[in-house]
Amino acid sequence: MDLIRALLIQGLQMAVVLLLAPLLTGFVRKIKARLTRRQGASVIQPYRDLIRLLRKEAVLADNASWLFRVVPYLVFASTWVAAALVPTFGGGLLFSWTADLIAIIALLGFGRFFLALAGMDIGTSFGGIGSSREMMIASLAEPAMLLTVFSLALVAGSTQLSTVAALMSSPEVGLRVSLGMALVALIMVAIAENARIPVDNPATHLELTMVHEAMVLEYSGRHLAMIEFASSLKLVLYLSLIGCIFIPWGIAAPGAGLVDYLIGAVAYVAKIAVGAVLLAVFETSIAKMRVFRVPDFLGAALMLGLLGTLLLFVSRSL
Repeated sequence: MDLIRALLIQGLQMAVVLLLAPLLTGFVRKIKARLTRRQGASVIQPYRDLIRLLRKEAVLADNASWLFRVVPYLVFASTWVAAALVPTFGGGLLFSWTADLIAIIALLGFGRFFLALAGMDIGTSFGGIGSSREMMIASLAEPAMLLTVFSLALVAGSTQLSTVAALMSSPEVGLRVSLGMALVALIMVAIAENARIPVDNPATHLELTMVHEAMVLEYSGRHLAMIEFASSLKLVLYLSLIGCIFIPWGIAAPGAGLVDYLIGAVAYVAKIAVGAVLLAVFETSIAKMRVFRVPDFLGAALMLGLLGTLLLFVSRSL
């Protein structure tokens, strides 16, 4: 019975992130529309868009290889697994031993690598531009993310998320400059990885400025639905990661009762909603930067992660 209960809770967490992802995207769009004095589409519009795309036929170029057909499913699966590993309403779940920060970075890098290959597979100029820009961003975002992980590992003594969340929720951690730097670096990486303003504009189709959209211009139908779904899942993943590590309050302990899991679910939804509102406010109040300024933006995140790690080497109390 304990195994069945653990499987049900783990399956529920996987279903929560899957069902919440389009709603989060619609909520961010709605808040941005309201902030700019527009009505905006319904918060459930992303669900309708996904259903519409799934019903459409996938149109493929004549020179598309098998890789072009398989990549949308690989990207969706790797992103879903990574998002499902992050503790949301409960910690110490059945597969929590696999919820390692380095494993999550590897899963995201796996999806990014194949998506960049798919962007170049057709041979269009836009796909090549998008893939090269994506790799440029990844070459700085991944080291910054790894340095953030090193900072957390020096504090918690582990890269396993349930262990990190349990320690961060305890009073022995306190306020630290290194953790503040790690938080800012993680937020900057999350903005870049999710192709949000000021790094990229998810609502634009201008050929000279887009990054992520340039790689998926040739996709349609169910293939485009998988990629759009994966993009929404990645946003949920990073907001969940920030909430799990730096705002871990409300996460139910291993073996907790139903009431504790319900409290954890309410706290998780509240944290995600606050993060979505802050993201919408930030994107509305800032302009998109030039593509060649993105390395400066991510370089700052890299330096913050490095400084946080060095501070912890100097003194574990900083």
